[in-house]
Amino acid sequence: MLNRRNISTPVYLVRETALRRNLDLIADVHRRAGVKIIMAFKANALWRTFHIMREYGIACTASSLNELRLGHEFLTHDVHSYTPAYTPETIDTFIAGSTHITFNSLGQWQRFGDKVKAWNSIRPDSHISAGLRVNPRCSVVETDIYNPALPGSRFGEPAEALAGGLPDGIEGLHFHALCEGSADDLRLVLEAFESQFGHLLDKVKWVNMGGGHLMTREGYDTDALVATLLSFRERHPGVEVILEPGSAFTWRTGDLLTSVVDVMENDGVRTAIIDASFACHMPDTLEMPYKPAITEAVEPDGTLPSYRLGGNSCLSGDFTGDWTFAAPLQAGDRLTLEDMNHYTTVKTTMFNGLQHPDIALEHADGSIEMLRQFTYDDYRSRMS
Repeated sequence: MLNRRNISTPVYLVRETALRRNLDLIADVHRRAGVKIIMAFKANALWRTFHIMREYGIACTASSLNELRLGHEFLTHDVHSYTPAYTPETIDTFIAGSTHITFNSLGQWQRFGDKVKAWNSIRPDSHISAGLRVNPRCSVVETDIYNPALPGSRFGEPAEALAGGLPDGIEGLHFHALCEGSADDLRLVLEAFESQFGHLLDKVKWVNMGGGHLMTREGYDTDALVATLLSFRERHPGVEVILEPGSAFTWRTGDLLTSVVDVMENDGVRTAIIDASFACHMPDTLEMPYKPAITEAVEPDGTLPSYRLGGNSCLSGDFTGDWTFAAPLQAGDRLTLEDMNHYTTVKTTMFNGLQHPDIALEHADGSIEMLRQFTYDDYRSRMS
């Protein structure tokens, strides 16, 4: 039987108990606040765990035709679609497969809105509800690459574009201005949203408050979140509220288990090379950047050995650090890079031909089920 002692590395290891903990909390917020909370595939598309999410009735948001298909095949047929730009080649499939569809701009609605109206007139029993993304220009995101409300943002219409009201056929408003945000962050954005777009709220059926609500993070004030959402619903009765977090569903639910394959020193810098890659398997560590916690690391005291970790690719910048350990690292040592499920597995690449880490699920009894192992054929198929 596979367990943590005998599983090969590198491997993304998802913990069922942690996943259910997050789902229980999200279900509780849904019940107490009376809002709909759906999962964004951009943070997690590990469909081999979706049977667990189906127990909780989780719906999804899709931003590509592949995500749309994934939702129908492995979650529910309640799929909310949004992409910065639909095309003549994709719009019909999005309309046919979505329950809600959000347009990023008035230009997109002008181009494709008649298709939505035609669908609803021909198939009233499968009505698709159209929405428009708006930009409240309220920024509480520190890292620019993840900030959708920066000046000049390509996401959503500003308030002045809707001074004359909403186009006929638009039934919802969508905004997304958070990244790993708190309940206070949502409150600030919501104040900006209502001050700019409040005159439209008695004309819509729903408001989608987007993602970035990191309600499963330790210390997050879920009571404040519920109070904010209930207050909004009291001010705007009859308007359905939708949240679509990504990270919250799989926050701290999985790790990347990796092994040291070599240790070297150059110009006084000690590097432990691992059998994984930051560029290929953990790109957020280079994009943000941020330094993941390592279970085996300790706090530095000036005497213990410290190392940067280097990925096993030929990219010069494939490294990050530093971490301190109780004893010198050597080839064969195992390291556990924590919280490497959300936004990590979906960004994994095979640059340099590096194999993807395996993907496994650790059940509540401690047994490990191997969900996916990658081969040369996977690499080749990406090149063809």
